Amino acid sequence: MLRAVAAGDRAAHRALYDRTAAKLFGICLRILSDRQDSEDVLQDVYLTIWNKADRFDPAIASPITWLAAIARNRAIDRRRALGSRVTGGELAEADAVPDQSPDALQRLESADETRRLRECLGTLDERARHSIAAAFFGGLTYEEVASRAAVSLGTMKSLIRRGLAKLKGCLET
Repeated sequence: MLRAVAAGDRAAHRALYDRTAAKLFGICLRILSDRQDSEDVLQDVYLTIWNKADRFDPAIASPITWLAAIARNRAIDRRRALGSRVTGGELAEADAVPDQSPDALQRLESADETRRLRECLGTLDERARHSIAAAFFGGLTYEEVASRAAVSLGTMKSLIRRGLAKLKGCLET
């Protein structure tokens, strides 16, 4: 579908939106805690996808991982731009996000992937594991993770980069 989007296929872009918008909106909402800001970011995400679909490389990531990274990065950029306005309050709006529950086969595959990810995360040292979890599952920026760990931003980026490289190696075996 991303290849079709890269070729300018508007119907493919719409189909991609229909299949992924709820998940990407959830990512934005989790990071921003504001429905309107999340909707604005989601629009920017799909504009970015339209403009950069030709840059997707299936050898580097799965399509949903690539899309989620775009959403996460855009939401973090918006959060930085908003500064003190973001309070991290309740996510009551998350109830309005439609549930697109996976079928039984998808759940089995997902459970296996989750188990494998947990095993590989377990091979990392505690500092790297917690930093990666905070940044990628907790929605924190690298700056926030570095501040919580009381290390410089450069140190945190290096720690996460090395941890992700080790994690990728483990997941590929």
